[in-house]
Amino acid sequence: MATIAIIGAGPGLGAAVARRFGAERFSIALVSRDQAKLDGLAAELGEAGLVARGYAADVLDPAALEDALARAAEDLGPISVLQYSPLPSREYLKPVLDLTPEVALEALRFSALGLVHAVRAVLPGMRAAGQGSIVLVNGGTSVKARAGFAGTSVAFPAESAYGEMLHDALAEEGIRVAQLVIPGAIPKLQLANGIDDVAERIWQLHRAPGPFRTMLIPLEEGRE
Repeated sequence: MATIAIIGAGPGLGAAVARRFGAERFSIALVSRDQAKLDGLAAELGEAGLVARGYAADVLDPAALEDALARAAEDLGPISVLQYSPLPSREYLKPVLDLTPEVALEALRFSALGLVHAVRAVLPGMRAAGQGSIVLVNGGTSVKARAGFAGTSVAFPAESAYGEMLHDALAEEGIRVAQLVIPGAIPKLQLANGIDDVAERIWQLHRAPGPFRTMLIPLEEGRE
């Protein structure tokens, strides 16, 4: 059974992606900071007949993140899909004139370096298998800086650059690397099926090779 690891798993997008991949017989590794919440979500998914387990880790703690992914692979099987979608801190969404070096550095550790650690934990298994998918989920500041969202405007482009380089470097090995840009809060985007439409788009990014970046909706229609 294939395994998806969802970093930043929660009751919204994480749960929707878990249901979508679970419907395709994937096991689901849920990764975020709160073990109790992860256990609750895993139980809900289990009641729906899906195989899911929670692994608490903070993306700002590389050792804990790598350990969580290693334990998930040991428990559920090699990770064939990695979704990196942790929710940025409110501190990263402050105006540029309030941005301190400390917050900028933390935002970079959260978005870019956290991804590097996660990828290095799962990539050897994907390369050995000759297949896999890495999906980044980012807001609109990954492609258009906004002075009112200074931390993510600094960190998301760095994360994007790393992901795009991986896309180019791994394409011939059968490993897909893609970014889904969601320029605004999902409930406000007026999608026909709400968050399930986002989960479906992520499933399709895993299923078929394509360009690195996909916009969920045009940037000018979003609000973030």
